[in-house]
Amino acid sequence: MSFQAALVQMRSGVDLARNAVDAEKLIREAAATGAAHVLTPEVTNIFEPDKERLRAVVRNEADDPCVQMAARLAKELSIHLHIGSVAVKADDGRIANRSLLFRPDGTIAARYDKIHLFDIDLPSGESYRESATYSPGEDAVAVTLPFAMLGLAICYDMRFPRLANMLANAGASVITYPSAFTVPTGKAHWHVLLRARAIETGSFVLAAAQGGMHEGGKATYGHSLAVNPWGEILVEAGTEPCVIVAEIDVAASQKARERIPALKNARDFALKRL
Repeated sequence: MSFQAALVQMRSGVDLARNAVDAEKLIREAAATGAAHVLTPEVTNIFEPDKERLRAVVRNEADDPCVQMAARLAKELSIHLHIGSVAVKADDGRIANRSLLFRPDGTIAARYDKIHLFDIDLPSGESYRESATYSPGEDAVAVTLPFAMLGLAICYDMRFPRLANMLANAGASVITYPSAFTVPTGKAHWHVLLRARAIETGSFVLAAAQGGMHEGGKATYGHSLAVNPWGEILVEAGTEPCVIVAEIDVAASQKARERIPALKNARDFALKRL
């Protein structure tokens, strides 16, 4: 079985309503290509670097304009609409970085909250705590659609092979990484990480990205990608908002796993410290 997947590249700003309008235009463009699955980037609904302003404007999931738009549009266009992530209020008072996959009837087929958060102490003494603002997810999520099983992940998750392997072992032939990568790390790691996750799991990888200079002067890398299970890039965007489309031959995932049975050959082992 094969299907068309469309990746929506955006340059979201700080206004929830305007981002929903911008996303809708690109989603309609994507659906017009005949795509059965449309994926948008991380933080589709708002790109707000200032954490205090972000806390002040984010809404509950049901009240978010992007979420409301997505439910309406998935039903109108009869597509599986995958909002890569939205920033919404979490139950613990922090913010959830949440991926939402809508069925063609407008209902939600799957939710996934980003598991891995970027916390770092730099040699300069500076520190960054994403976990101070965002509430981490607890569960990996794989969802069966009519055309494939999808494994859901978000951005920084791509640096953690264990998650990709868990999704692939659960049966996912496609893994999604909606992202908002910085430019320096994008230039260094974007392509190699996504291709590595595809190769080691024998999966298709779909990564819709934020791209370009955003309000507030922060830039994201763009270069939305679709990668096949052999690690070959099927289609790639630049840095401007756009739609790119890839044909996904689901059977190619099983063929790749038969040629390189890494998932089957993996073994548990103990570490011996000497």
